[in-house]
Amino acid sequence: MGHVTRDVPFQPLNIAVLTVSDTRTMENDTSGDTLQEGLLEAGHKVWARQIVKDDIYQLRAVVSDWIAQPAVQVVLVTGGTGFTDRDSTPEALLPLFDKQVEGYGEMFRMLSFQEIGTSTVQSRAVAGVANHTVVFCMPGSPKACRTAWSKIIREQLDARHRPCNFVEMVMPKAETACGARS
Repeated sequence: MGHVTRDVPFQPLNIAVLTVSDTRTMENDTSGDTLQEGLLEAGHKVWARQIVKDDIYQLRAVVSDWIAQPAVQVVLVTGGTGFTDRDSTPEALLPLFDKQVEGYGEMFRMLSFQEIGTSTVQSRAVAGVANHTVVFCMPGSPKACRTAWSKIIREQLDARHRPCNFVEMVMPKAETACGARS
């Protein structure tokens, strides 16, 4: 289990939030709200927030634009990770990743199993790094967003978290606790 070191300052990150849905609007996007509230409470900044239809090419276009922006360090994507005909988030984003973070999906499903049982096998939660931007994709329910944010992502976006975190990767000049495995 990781620890937080007080010797390293917190580094607020610019985070973009994308909801993948054919039906949600900004007025009823409870999953996007959940992620936004969590990242703001942690001390990060909302760089952008958008809703895109469950379409591979629209989804890929938005995320491609964001990962091309030097100011965007993290993209959180909610929705489109299931098995219906319209669920296309992994297909849209996996080709963009320079490296996939396999452990994220595995950990999400392990934690989700404790909450929803075997239905977690229908989650295709994925994460990766693209152009020094970390992208986390999770199911579209607020509960799944809370699980992903509070039990995995939040610590990994905190420069003080050790033995390692993603801050050093997205902010190469930042002081982080990475490498301090004592």
